[in-house]
Amino acid sequence: MVFEHEHPLNLIDLWSEQLQYEEEHEEDEEENEDELVAKQEFKCLCSRCDEEINRVHRYYYTCGQCKYSIHKFCAELPETMEDICHPHTLDFLQRYVPWRCNVCRSHHEPHDLRYRCSECDFDVDVKCATKRLQKHIIHHPSHKHPLVCIPKQLLYECDACGKEHKGVFYQCLKCSGPFIHSHCAFLPKKLQIQRYTNDCFDHIHPLELSYTFPKADQKSKFYPLCRVCRQPFPKEILWIYKCEKCRYYTHLDCATSRNEPFMSILTSPGTGKIIKNYEDAEHPNLLHLPFPDPSYSLLKHLFFEKNGGSSTSKTHEISHQHPLTLVDARCRDITIPTSSRIKPISYHDPMKRIQLLCDGCVRPITSGPIYVCDNEGQCNFVLHEWCSRLPAELKDHPAHQQHTLILHSKAPRKFFGVFECDICSLPCNGFAYCCMDCNNCIIDVHCAFLPKEITHTFHPNHLLSRVYHEGPDYRCRMCGYFYRNLSFDCRTCNDFRLHVKCALFIPETTRNKCDKHPMKLSYFPIENHKSDYFCEVCERELNPEKPFYHCHECMQSMHTACAPSILQYETYDEYPTGVYEFVNVKFGGRYENSKVHPHPLSFLQGIQDDGECASNDCDYSDLRLQYYTIFKCLDCKFAVHYECCERMSN
Repeated sequence: MVFEHEHPLNLIDLWSEQLQYEEEHEEDEEENEDELVAKQEFKCLCSRCDEEINRVHRYYYTCGQCKYSIHKFCAELPETMEDICHPHTLDFLQRYVPWRCNVCRSHHEPHDLRYRCSECDFDVDVKCATKRLQKHIIHHPSHKHPLVCIPKQLLYECDACGKEHKGVFYQCLKCSGPFIHSHCAFLPKKLQIQRYTNDCFDHIHPLELSYTFPKADQKSKFYPLCRVCRQPFPKEILWIYKCEKCRYYTHLDCATSRNEPFMSILTSPGTGKIIKNYEDAEHPNLLHLPFPDPSYSLLKHLFFEKNGGSSTSKTHEISHQHPLTLVDARCRDITIPTSSRIKPISYHDPMKRIQLLCDGCVRPITSGPIYVCDNEGQCNFVLHEWCSRLPAELKDHPAHQQHTLILHSKAPRKFFGVFECDICSLPCNGFAYCCMDCNNCIIDVHCAFLPKEITHTFHPNHLLSRVYHEGPDYRCRMCGYFYRNLSFDCRTCNDFRLHVKCALFIPETTRNKCDKHPMKLSYFPIENHKSDYFCEVCERELNPEKPFYHCHECMQSMHTACAPSILQYETYDEYPTGVYEFVNVKFGGRYENSKVHPHPLSFLQGIQDDGECASNDCDYSDLRLQYYTIFKCLDCKFAVHYECCERMSN
């Protein structure tokens, strides 16, 4: 068959060989991934045309006794050829002198094969001969028919990546099938993304080429975004690279984006190594988020004195109906210097289902010094010592510059002190800054001190600036919801924004009785976690494309909004994405009004066992109390919505 080689040749099917290798090494694939990538990237040169042999050619001949290899179509070239830019018949032969192809003008060494007309001294090399015979055919796994190379440069949209390319394309002539640019046609079946993106992006497993991403699959995976550009996959027929073990998906061009313009500065908000766009020396007091745990807050960051000494800064007078005692970390009364009186205090401990929240900032209290109410057993008022240092008024606040905001321990003119913050839109019953001139602004104490700039580990190395938005036109990158008012935006990337509440109230780690280890915040699906995700608190399926908490030792996960549910698992949000709706609400207060109910009522979050609202004129279309703020009688089954109780009391 091949007259220039003396040994017998074996026909190899690269597809069958690859399939057999994968089946044999399926169980120990983890240990052989690098070898597997090398195996599927098999390449060698054809000894006749000097062109590469790879998997898209599928068939080739090889010699078992030496390193001779040859394309199948090169091995099957005819002994004579006609109608190839020459009027005479050309003979396939081998000569032993240097020569030049009369078609492409390439110089060749002795022993190189050619088609030759001896009468005219006309030579054609094997490469030009195969092109003239339309032998540029590939067998591509994406299509059932062979694809033929179109022998001219075109500017057209590629059916593999969806982008417009200029160059050589392959097309099926039998069914007018896919139109594939040569760059995409010869992409490897498996690749290490770090090799193709100059190490800007990395993943522990090879990514596998997939020729479709069906909408049904996308839906079952919560419509994942590309890990490089963080954009969706709009067309299910476009090719992608993926790792099913880790739910890692990328666009075709993103996985091989070494030469893309954005790679020079990498401003994409994906998982890449983003180049730092600020100098630390120019931002000495920059706030780095998220906070380490739920007990940490913006107020602690601003007002906590590490030496534990008394503050010399001017503070407001704490407004409370009972006397307050300042106790230290060992629960000793330090209002009297010589006192050794111990006040029994159970600090916040999720593992023991003990909840102790500050009445000022509504953050957990895990240690002293703190102020506690002397009316033990009747009042549960407790306050961080640093929350007593809040300024009594704020001038020129960016959310309300026209008037001065006054600090109140309970929001004025708000039933039971519960209000909705005008910045983060969360309900709150802690301390509040209010405008007493126009009654048109009320904000919680966290939003009162928002810095102009922050950084966040979800978008490392880029400054996020405080920006005011008129309408709800932008989505928060963490929770996916639209928002208005203030947010933290990346001015470099223009498409990365965080809710104020998502930036401040989702800490880096949390503790919950459902897991004995601290659970760490994760922004993407966990590596080597192929199965579905379920929240250990609410037991509902969890979307790993949104931030969530995960224990890598126990492989347990939890919604960020379910993390504060430490007293009973039923107190979680109806739609647990982002921040827990009542993260700024301290439940447990007591309300007495005989117009509403003869017994005292407790201020709680409704659970399923609470049933329906007892009010005769409830405005809710669904009377269920679950997920809402309610007032409930602990002596009988009476319970009503917060709004219904307010209306009944009036």
